[in-house]
Amino acid sequence: MNYWLVKSEPFKYSWDQLEKDKQTFWDGVRNYQARNNLKAMQQGDLVLFYHSNEGLEVVGIAQVVKEHYQDPTTEDARWVVVDLAPYKKLKKSVTLEQIKADDRLQQIALVRQGRLSVMPLQKEEFDVILELSAG
Repeated sequence: MNYWLVKSEPFKYSWDQLEKDKQTFWDGVRNYQARNNLKAMQQGDLVLFYHSNEGLEVVGIAQVVKEHYQDPTTEDARWVVVDLAPYKKLKKSVTLEQIKADDRLQQIALVRQGRLSVMPLQKEEFDVILELSAG
Protein backbone atom coordinates (compact mmCIF):
# COMPACT_ATOMS: atom_id res chain seq x y z
CA MET A 1 0.00 0.00 0.00
CA ASN A 2 1.08 3.54 -0.78
CA TYR A 3 0.28 6.76 1.05
CA TRP A 4 -0.52 10.15 -0.41
CA LEU A 5 -1.72 13.65 0.35
CA VAL A 6 -4.05 15.67 -1.88
CA LYS A 7 -4.86 19.34 -1.49
CA SER A 8 -8.15 21.04 -2.18
CA GLU A 9 -9.42 24.52 -1.50
CA PRO A 10 -12.48 23.89 0.70
CA PHE A 11 -14.61 26.45 -1.14
CA LYS A 12 -14.02 24.44 -4.36
CA TYR A 13 -14.26 20.92 -2.91
CA SER A 14 -14.22 20.17 0.80
CA TRP A 15 -13.97 17.07 2.93
CA ASP A 16 -17.63 17.53 3.88
CA GLN A 17 -18.55 17.50 0.20
CA LEU A 18 -16.57 14.29 -0.34
CA GLU A 19 -18.43 12.67 2.55
CA LYS A 20 -21.74 13.85 1.09
CA ASP A 21 -20.85 12.64 -2.44
CA LYS A 22 -19.43 9.32 -1.11
CA GLN A 23 -17.03 9.23 -4.09
CA THR A 24 -15.50 11.63 -6.62
CA PHE A 25 -12.92 11.76 -9.37
CA TRP A 26 -9.92 13.92 -8.53
CA ASP A 27 -9.71 16.30 -11.49
CA GLY A 28 -8.10 19.56 -12.44
CA VAL A 29 -4.49 18.44 -11.97
CA ARG A 30 -2.37 20.30 -14.52
CA ASN A 31 1.10 19.79 -13.09
CA TYR A 32 3.20 16.95 -14.49
CA GLN A 33 4.66 15.88 -11.14
CA ALA A 34 1.19 15.80 -9.53
CA ARG A 35 -0.15 13.95 -12.60
CA ASN A 36 2.58 11.34 -12.31
CA ASN A 37 1.65 10.90 -8.65
CA LEU A 38 -1.98 10.29 -9.66
CA LYS A 39 -0.78 7.68 -12.17
CA ALA A 40 1.17 5.92 -9.40
CA MET A 41 -1.86 5.61 -7.09
CA GLN A 42 -3.26 2.11 -6.70
CA GLN A 43 -6.67 0.92 -5.60
CA GLY A 44 -6.73 0.73 -1.80
CA ASP A 45 -4.03 3.38 -1.23
CA LEU A 46 -4.78 5.82 1.59
CA VAL A 47 -4.83 9.55 0.92
CA LEU A 48 -4.71 12.40 3.43
CA PHE A 49 -7.17 15.14 2.48
CA TYR A 50 -5.73 18.61 3.06
CA HIS A 51 -7.69 21.87 2.98
CA SER A 52 -5.47 24.46 1.28
CA ASN A 53 -5.73 28.26 1.30
CA GLU A 54 -8.50 28.17 3.96
CA GLY A 55 -7.87 26.11 7.06
CA LEU A 56 -4.44 24.83 6.03
CA GLU A 57 -5.06 21.47 7.69
CA VAL A 58 -5.36 17.74 7.11
CA VAL A 59 -8.98 16.89 7.84
CA GLY A 60 -9.56 13.30 6.72
CA ILE A 61 -8.39 10.13 5.04
CA ALA A 62 -9.69 9.11 1.63
CA GLN A 63 -9.08 5.87 -0.23
CA VAL A 64 -8.31 5.29 -3.90
CA VAL A 65 -11.24 3.29 -5.26
CA LYS A 66 -10.36 3.49 -8.98
CA GLU A 67 -6.93 3.87 -10.54
CA HIS A 68 -6.08 6.56 -13.08
CA TYR A 69 -8.05 7.14 -16.24
CA GLN A 70 -8.55 10.02 -18.70
CA ASP A 71 -9.67 13.26 -17.01
CA PRO A 72 -13.27 13.69 -18.21
CA THR A 73 -13.02 17.49 -17.87
CA THR A 74 -10.53 17.75 -20.76
CA GLU A 75 -9.89 16.12 -24.12
CA ASP A 76 -6.13 16.46 -23.56
CA ALA A 77 -4.91 12.87 -23.11
CA ARG A 78 -2.00 13.97 -20.91
CA TRP A 79 -4.26 14.51 -17.87
CA VAL A 80 -5.75 11.83 -15.66
CA VAL A 81 -7.95 11.43 -12.59
CA VAL A 82 -8.40 8.81 -9.89
CA ASP A 83 -11.56 8.09 -7.93
CA LEU A 84 -11.46 8.77 -4.20
CA ALA A 85 -13.93 7.85 -1.47
CA PRO A 86 -13.97 9.02 2.15
CA TYR A 87 -12.33 6.53 4.49
CA LYS A 88 -12.29 8.31 7.83
CA LYS A 89 -12.56 11.83 9.20
CA LEU A 90 -9.70 12.73 11.53
CA LYS A 91 -10.66 13.12 15.18
CA LYS A 92 -8.75 16.40 15.21
CA SER A 93 -7.45 18.29 12.18
CA VAL A 94 -3.68 18.59 11.81
CA THR A 95 -2.58 22.08 10.84
CA LEU A 96 0.25 23.04 8.53
CA GLU A 97 1.79 24.81 11.53
CA GLN A 98 1.85 21.51 13.48
CA ILE A 99 3.34 19.69 10.50
CA LYS A 100 6.07 22.28 10.00
CA ALA A 101 6.88 22.19 13.73
CA ASP A 102 7.43 18.41 13.78
CA ASP A 103 11.03 17.42 13.00
CA ARG A 104 9.85 14.06 11.63
CA LEU A 105 7.93 15.80 8.83
CA GLN A 106 10.51 18.22 7.47
CA GLN A 107 11.09 16.24 4.26
CA ILE A 108 7.47 15.92 3.09
CA ALA A 109 6.45 17.75 -0.07
CA LEU A 110 3.82 19.74 1.83
CA VAL A 111 6.70 21.49 3.60
CA ARG A 112 9.25 21.45 0.78
CA GLN A 113 7.02 21.88 -2.32
CA GLY A 114 4.05 23.80 -0.99
CA ARG A 115 2.34 24.27 -4.36
CA LEU A 116 2.28 20.57 -5.30
CA SER A 117 -1.35 19.35 -5.13
CA VAL A 118 -0.82 15.56 -5.13
CA MET A 119 2.16 14.18 -3.23
CA PRO A 120 3.49 10.87 -1.92
CA LEU A 121 4.09 10.20 1.76
CA GLN A 122 6.18 7.58 3.47
CA LYS A 123 4.19 5.30 5.79
CA GLU A 124 6.09 6.78 8.75
CA GLU A 125 5.08 10.33 7.72
CA PHE A 126 1.46 9.27 7.28
CA ASP A 127 1.55 7.67 10.74
CA VAL A 128 3.06 10.80 12.33
CA ILE A 129 0.23 12.92 10.96
CA LEU A 130 -2.31 10.43 12.36
CA GLU A 131 -0.48 10.56 15.69
CA LEU A 132 -0.75 14.36 15.70
CA SER A 133 -4.47 14.03 15.00
CA ALA A 134 -4.93 11.75 17.98
CA GLY A 135 -3.43 14.44 20.20
